[in-house]
Amino acid sequence: MNETSPAPESSSNPKRASRGQMMARVTVVLLLLLVGYGLWWLFFLRHYESTDDAYVAGNVVQVTPQVAGTVVAINADDTELVQAGSALVELDRSDAKVALDQAEAQLAQTVREVRTLFVNNGTLGANVALRAAEVERARADLARRQELLGSGAVSKEDVEHARSALQNATSALEASREQLASNRVLTDRTTVSKHPNVQRAAGLVQAAYLAYARTSLPAPITGYVARRSVQVGQRVAPGMPLLSIVPLNALWVDANFKEVQVAHMRVGQPVTLQSDVYGSDVVYHGKVAGMAAGTGSAFALLPAQNASGNWIKVVQRVPVRITLDPKELQARPLRIGVSMQVKVDIAHDEGTSLTAGAAARTEPAYQTAVFDTSGKEAEALIAGIISANL
Repeated sequence: MNETSPAPESSSNPKRASRGQMMARVTVVLLLLLVGYGLWWLFFLRHYESTDDAYVAGNVVQVTPQVAGTVVAINADDTELVQAGSALVELDRSDAKVALDQAEAQLAQTVREVRTLFVNNGTLGANVALRAAEVERARADLARRQELLGSGAVSKEDVEHARSALQNATSALEASREQLASNRVLTDRTTVSKHPNVQRAAGLVQAAYLAYARTSLPAPITGYVARRSVQVGQRVAPGMPLLSIVPLNALWVDANFKEVQVAHMRVGQPVTLQSDVYGSDVVYHGKVAGMAAGTGSAFALLPAQNASGNWIKVVQRVPVRITLDPKELQARPLRIGVSMQVKVDIAHDEGTSLTAGAAARTEPAYQTAVFDTSGKEAEALIAGIISANL
């Protein structure tokens, strides 16, 4: 019994040694993993900030009428692509056409009346010359009769009649001169087309034409129709939203980073993005365009009130706008509101976190020229009416 008792102790030693070696190996592996992660963080991970609280945003252009009317036609529906300037909604034009016809007739009549004023200048001038000649004849007749008065060839009564005739001719001359002066006041330093009366009537034509043209609602930009609420037969008022247009070629991403993540973010830093629509196989590239002037909660409909005694600190998020590559957007279109995963390369933070002022722009950020044609067409119509009645 005493000779065989040491055998179990000798068999347990290899197990303990094996367990110790295993623990040592695990420890070494963990240390290597920690060192590897530390090196990866030191050289790569610390140069990036990422978030999945990011969504695609864009311009939602509302189409609203400028005049009241009844909808008679709708030329586009949701999801359809429309080109800038194409007619989307048509309103009843009957009342606007009547008003335009009346304004055109009034302009034509005004042009003729003003043209008559200019013609009267010549007529009244000729009348002044005629009256002046009559005065000269009356004066000569009076002088001749006064010479004959001493010889008894004429009577004093004849002389008085001649003097009265001279006075009447002089009065008629003064009256004709006043008429000419009064008429010239209405026409001096102007022309028929520039006359105030004509300009006032032309303004009425322009207003009536614009009201007529605005019964057709054009697309301000090229894009896709969304949120159509207008119906045929509906009575609409100025400013009422009828539908929206979304240009999918001009989208951006609003990424909401924690306030502790934006210290080294700068305008122009490169960004990589992935969309839940296409998965991780499709990577978009963009740049930081700027940061909002406040956190999301600061601009909320109901801002937080932190003056109470049970205040709890909550990490705030700062919206960061990220521009996208237009070519990548064209190849892989996105939709407003879809989720994005954003990673910003903050390795180079020499720039600024503030965008340049509006004064640095050389052209408008957004503009449309589809409404310019109405004014030019109205001017051409007015010029034609004036020319036809001169």
